[in-house]
This record gives sequence, C-alpha cells and structure tokens, in this order.
Amino acid sequence: MDDTLWHQLPTTFDHVGTSDPRFFDRYWFVANDPRGGGTLQLTLGVYQNMNVMDGGFVFARDGRQHNVRASRTLRPHYAPCCGPIAVEVLEPLARFALRVDDAASGVRAELEWRAEFDAQEEVPQFVRQRGRVVRDSRRFDQIGACAGWVEAGGRRTEVDSWWAARDHSWGVRERVGIDEPQTGPPPAAAPDAASAGGTLFAFLFFSTTAIGGHVQLSHFAGEGDYLSAEVERRGGGAPVRLARAALRAELVDDRSPRRFRAAWFDAALDDGRPVEIEMRALGSAIDMQGLGYGGYDDGRGLGVWRGDAHTERDVWDVSDACEVVRDGARVRPIHRIQPVRVAVRGGGVDGEGTGSLTFIAEGRLPQLGLG
Repeated sequence: MDDTLWHQLPTTFDHVGTSDPRFFDRYWFVANDPRGGGTLQLTLGVYQNMNVMDGGFVFARDGRQHNVRASRTLRPHYAPCCGPIAVEVLEPLARFALRVDDAASGVRAELEWRAEFDAQEEVPQFVRQRGRVVRDSRRFDQIGACAGWVEAGGRRTEVDSWWAARDHSWGVRERVGIDEPQTGPPPAAAPDAASAGGTLFAFLFFSTTAIGGHVQLSHFAGEGDYLSAEVERRGGGAPVRLARAALRAELVDDRSPRRFRAAWFDAALDDGRPVEIEMRALGSAIDMQGLGYGGYDDGRGLGVWRGDAHTERDVWDVSDACEVVRDGARVRPIHRIQPVRVAVRGGGVDGEGTGSLTFIAEGRLPQLGLG
C-alpha cells in the first residue's frame, strides 16, 4: 500500500494518525438460520498501537455454544488471519471467505458471506469526558447471506443461504487495549437503585421480503440519546428514512441483566407514516464473551497483548434465555446477541424476515417502564 497513491497521513501505512492505544479496526460477521437451527459469529480486530491482532469464532446450536478465541503479535504479519481464524476479501463490499480450522477443538468452518444490500454508514460517534476523547469511531453495516458448512462437537452443519450481516468499525472506543484511566471521582452513589441512571442499547440488523438495514438506539447516563437508522428497499429505489424510533419490550423476567422475548421499534417515516418493527427471539442468543468481548481467560478485554500466538477454546450451555453455564459456573451475561424473527408493518414496507438484535437495558429506564 505504501507504493500506491492513496496515503492519507504523512507516514507509512503501518501507522495510524493517533497514539491512543485504544485505536482499533475490526470486522464482525453474523449468520442466523431463519428456521432457528443455529447461529454463528466471526470477528477479527487490529490494534495498531498495541501491536495486536485478535479474533474469535462462535457457533451455537441446540443450546451449545462452541468458542474459539485467538490473539497474536501484529507486526510484521499484516494479513487478516489470527491463529485458526481467517478472512479473505473476495470482492470488496460484496463477498468474503470466512475460514476456521482449529484441530484442538474440532471446530472448523468454510463459509462465503455475500452482500444483498449496499453498505450503510452509521452516524459517527464522538464523546469527550473531562477533556478527554473516550469515543471517536465510525462503522458501516451491511446485510447479506452466508453459505457453506461448520463442524463443531463432532457434527457438521450445512449453512444453506442463512440470513447474514456484518459490520466494519474503526477508531477509538472505551475499554479497548487498556484499562480506562481515572480522570476524576466516580459518580456519586444513588440513594437507591430505582433512582440510578439507566443504560439502553438496542442494535438491530435485519432484512425482510421488502427492505433491509439497521436501526441502532442508545441512551447512556450523562450522554445524549443516539439514533442511527438506514433502511433500503430490495432491488433499489428510494431509501426508507426513519425520522424517529422508540423501543418497547416484553422481558423474560425482572432480574438484571434483562433479557427479552419480544421487542418493538415504534418508528415513523420522514413523511410521518408510522412503522412498527417487531423482533421475536429465535433460538439461542450468543454469549459475546465467547468471542472475547468482555474478557479472555485472563479476565482482560480485546486488544490486549497475549504473546506471539495464543488460542483459547470452550463449550458453554446457552440453552437458557438468561443464564449461561460456563465451565460449570452459572452466570447471567449482560452482552448477548439474539437471532430474531422480524415483522415490519406500516409505511408501505410490510414484510417478514430475519435479524440480529443486541439488547441491553439496565438501571432506571422510564421510556421502557423500568425502575
């Protein structure tokens, strides 16, 4: 790349434009069987200032989640592969080969991800706290289909044109590579749990017979609300623009972290016509710690240097909607991604399909009727 005409900074391509150790660049892929027969995810991330590449692959079927996590020293091997996990760009923004070959666990996969919609850039995110940039990132999303096969637990699963999505994100984000430094006193303790600030994060990738795209809604205490929504019609035509969206949910129980049976985005087009997007849980939700999100075996997160070559493997019970059994310990993870059946009603874009929903709703959230 340094012998092309595409430089963007007065340095070589093996450097980035900030010394922030949290700078990252990451692929994330997901594929769900529309019949509820399984779900898989694959990720690869680069952390230039930590000299690290890491990645993960998870496959869940019949309530069992098979995990492979890997990490390696980045330099001098600039290639999208990490241990047994590899991504090959067959056609930019259109087709990717996803490969896993982990002999120690018996987890293998040969998959081709192909686009069915154009990539969609999200609204950029920028947050500064106490004079310090804690988030400055970009991401684009894309809906597609995935085909091939996966082997796990001694069983081969044919991936027959499963619904699929991906994102590509880069920039600076909290808790990547390093522990966040203390820049002031912690927030004052609330007098009771009911008055504590809440966290809401709902991120849907989806497509139906008529449309496809993403809707992302978040609310974090001390920050403004964030909405990024872009929806396209199959076969092209004018985009479907959502002017607003609100979330409601039917929860499994009232314990924290909260999980959902069904959720709805109550939205409106920019011409005022109402649109409802219904999402119902479909099979097991992925426990994202299997990919390394929230920690490897060392209890540290993504982007941490773990040596020249490091691989971890485990199998977890994810048959319960709320609890996961990890190595005999029963836990209730906050970060799970749920395959969903999707139904869209109204606005002239009615249809049914499949999607992937990240749902986090913690603390006091009056907009969801949660104390």
